[in-house]
Amino acid sequence: MNRLAGTTSPYLLQHADNPVDWWPWGPEAFEEAKRRDVPVLLSVGYSACHWCHVMAHESFEDDATAALVNEHFVAVKVDREERPDVDAVYMEAVQAATGQGGWPMTVFLTPDAAPFYFGTYFPPEPRHGMPSFPEVLEGVRGAWADRRDEVGEVAERIVKDLSGRSLAYGGEGVPGEEDLAQALLGLTREYDATRGGFGGAPKFPPSMALEFLLRHHARTGSEGALQMAADTGEAMARGGIYDQLGGGFARYAVDRAWVVPHFEKMLYDNALLCRVYAHLWKATGSDLARRVALETADFLVRELRTPEGGFASALDADSDDGTGKHVEGAFYVWTPEQLAAVLGEQDAALAAAHYGVTEDGTFEHGSSVLQLPPEAGPADADRIDSIRARLLAAREERERPGRDDKVVAAWNGLAIAALAETGALFDRPDLVDRATEAADLLVRVHMDESARLTRTSKDGRAGTNAGVLEDYADVAEGFLALAAVTGEGAWLEFAGFLLDIVLDRFTAEGGALYDTAHDAEALIRRPQDPTDNATPSGWTAAAGALLSYAAHTGSEAHRAAAEGALGVVKALGPRAPRFIGWGLAVAEALLDGPREIAVVGAPDDEAFQALRRTALRATAPGAVLAAGAPGGEEFPLLKDRPLVDGSPAAYVCRHFTCDAPVTDPDELRRKL
Repeated sequence: MNRLAGTTSPYLLQHADNPVDWWPWGPEAFEEAKRRDVPVLLSVGYSACHWCHVMAHESFEDDATAALVNEHFVAVKVDREERPDVDAVYMEAVQAATGQGGWPMTVFLTPDAAPFYFGTYFPPEPRHGMPSFPEVLEGVRGAWADRRDEVGEVAERIVKDLSGRSLAYGGEGVPGEEDLAQALLGLTREYDATRGGFGGAPKFPPSMALEFLLRHHARTGSEGALQMAADTGEAMARGGIYDQLGGGFARYAVDRAWVVPHFEKMLYDNALLCRVYAHLWKATGSDLARRVALETADFLVRELRTPEGGFASALDADSDDGTGKHVEGAFYVWTPEQLAAVLGEQDAALAAAHYGVTEDGTFEHGSSVLQLPPEAGPADADRIDSIRARLLAAREERERPGRDDKVVAAWNGLAIAALAETGALFDRPDLVDRATEAADLLVRVHMDESARLTRTSKDGRAGTNAGVLEDYADVAEGFLALAAVTGEGAWLEFAGFLLDIVLDRFTAEGGALYDTAHDAEALIRRPQDPTDNATPSGWTAAAGALLSYAAHTGSEAHRAAAEGALGVVKALGPRAPRFIGWGLAVAEALLDGPREIAVVGAPDDEAFQALRRTALRATAPGAVLAAGAPGGEEFPLLKDRPLVDGSPAAYVCRHFTCDAPVTDPDELRRKL
């Protein structure tokens, strides 16, 4: 019997009709494996994973393969986005055993959850040196039946190795000037000066490293840091990784020049990049950065917002190409003939030149991914706007990619921060409203009476999985951004509740942090990863939120925890800056203060609003803002901050020292 129908995960629901007798992760599955004396087949993936869909179609929907699985295994299906702790523990084992990892992840476990055989995607027949999935199943079945002692020894050795690993997080001290200078040098060495970004193909949008570069420039004036950030931002925005019609970024580019994306669109990428482009605009005034920030924000609201006010996790890469086949990129790519059918010959020729659509194509089967190649040159803006609108309308007639509708707390926290800041910077109160509605959903559905978080929800119904460190940290980050933008101190209070739980339930000795709470389900190893990958790690995200909250409230406990957590950045930043970008950005904020800005005055006073707008546009790394009436009790920073000669005023403090208050926006701008 397949047991996935009642779950809240869209990924698990995709497998609810498989002939495989899937179980969700839980003690019942392992008790069944013990009762039957068979191993567990653990399959981990996520809804927008292309190769997960391929393996499902080839193997899990195949009756003969399913019969083999059902007879000899207990099959457990896990959504890595719902259970990042389970994914992290077994991915660590896969990478240690094979030297690589990825999804779908396929792991065979003893009934005690100890892993003993590993892989990722397996084809239905032998291919490219890989065994077929039925061969793997037969091999594991045979080993379990005939060499049980050997299997047990392997599993015991793996568990012992994993549980014996300890994380050296850098010892005493926080990262200083020299550490951040070395990190910048490391990024410079890996920088692609021709195409922007870092390293070779595949190329992922380096949102957190860009945030570090922008903050480093703001603090030090480094033109090299700003140039790398600006050039990378432009290269991505002009490339195929960016949706030139609908806005928003794909997960990564398969080439070094950002031309051909892997077409899935993730909430976390777009939230992080929306915020980065808004900050790039603050640093440069770039019209391109402003446009991309707003288009990405509009994409989030238009295509990922759920009826309950949260944000869905992802859009698939695949969709129907019009022939009944699901093909990667079908929704997004164009041929010259398709352009002509929508635009007519004359405008189609202009569109092809402007968007880099060629007869040979830049993608598969003669189709092209739309981009803005430099050689296209300037074009009539009104005519291009008309072309874009007509192409977008025609694209809406195509079958849309599937959407993973589950709401992940952490990623919604990132979206709240991005939309709140973008809306405030560009006078789009509707975006601030959408951020507030998402925050309300997290409080109503994801947070219990003791402020403990549930990681996911779907259709307004909370899932069953406990929040992990990144949920508490990123939701707190979103609430802190919302507090600064709206002037509503309740969001600062909610952030404090979450960060108190971080201090109480996620901390280890010496400033280290765990990814799961002290009272979370015990796995074969308690996950603990400080490196930033597709999103800020829970560890570095917590450091940032703790530091901002301490700046708002003066809490020494929260600042000390932030400083303790940043020891890992001192250790890793100079050696692996691409993989701890958010940690480096937080370290920049620590070195700069961060600055504490209090703006006092009547909300409807234009002079107050001018000071507040100036403060919101500050480039000072990690600066925190409280704005409201003098003596307001919602924000500690407003206490004992009077008007100056009856006029609205701004107070700027840094490193426990405050400047004289100012009433002139230009003077405030110079201070920030």
